[in-house]
Amino acid sequence: MITFPNAKINLGLNVVEKRPDGYHNLETIFYPINLQDALEVNRLKDTDRSFNLKVSGTTLEGTPEDNLVIKAYNLLGKDYQLAPVDIHLFKHIPTGAGLGGGSADGAFMIKLLNEKFSLHLTTEQMEIYAAQLGADCAFFIRNTPVFATGIGNIFEPVELSLKGYHIVLVKPDTSVSTGEAYAHIKPARPAMSLKEIVKQPIETWKGIMKNDFEYSVFPEHPEIAAIKDKLYDLGALYASMTGSGSSVFGIFREPIANVDEKFGECFCRQRVLE
Repeated sequence: MITFPNAKINLGLNVVEKRPDGYHNLETIFYPINLQDALEVNRLKDTDRSFNLKVSGTTLEGTPEDNLVIKAYNLLGKDYQLAPVDIHLFKHIPTGAGLGGGSADGAFMIKLLNEKFSLHLTTEQMEIYAAQLGADCAFFIRNTPVFATGIGNIFEPVELSLKGYHIVLVKPDTSVSTGEAYAHIKPARPAMSLKEIVKQPIETWKGIMKNDFEYSVFPEHPEIAAIKDKLYDLGALYASMTGSGSSVFGIFREPIANVDEKFGECFCRQRVLE
């Protein structure tokens, strides 16, 4: 069986308060986009191994056991008897980019195993399993726009459709650590909730929708700020860094011709939003 885990973007991101446990409470909107990995799982026969994992495309660091696909398999394996599996993960979604690629892989693995081995898990049960893999993993079970709060793990559906708009996604060859992103953050609740902002015309978002991490990241990485400026120069209705970076996206009414040529050595993809 094969499935295609997709990325997400953050429409706005506000760091609202620091928690007693040292984490921060956030407000953001997750929106799925059709930039995809590929995940194939087949039964593994005549072996004493539980799994075999092959990763192609983007190189991943760490051991197979560090991969959320394997963590998902092992998590379900604690409660259900799963046959040994041969897994091929083709990585196209950039890593460390604020796009949720690893989280999507883990969540889609849960959905695939549920179907392949007829586990009869409900959507709610799959969300509970996915939440154990990471804060945003459960989002990819339903894979529909949500207003996310807490540490990005509490979801509320939002009525939002960007269908037909074009998105240009650009990731420079730059990494941003979580600590670096939080370095200069001063938590505060926004004057207007993102739930209200997204009800307004997209043309108004530029002045009122913010990603708080930009205030920390842009001074240290002016090349990321320059991408956002260039997307606006190209006519973006709204542009922003997603998550804690380092990817930046722009939303356009019309496609941009030869867009990958405009961003040099950066990873650059254009898609129609659904």
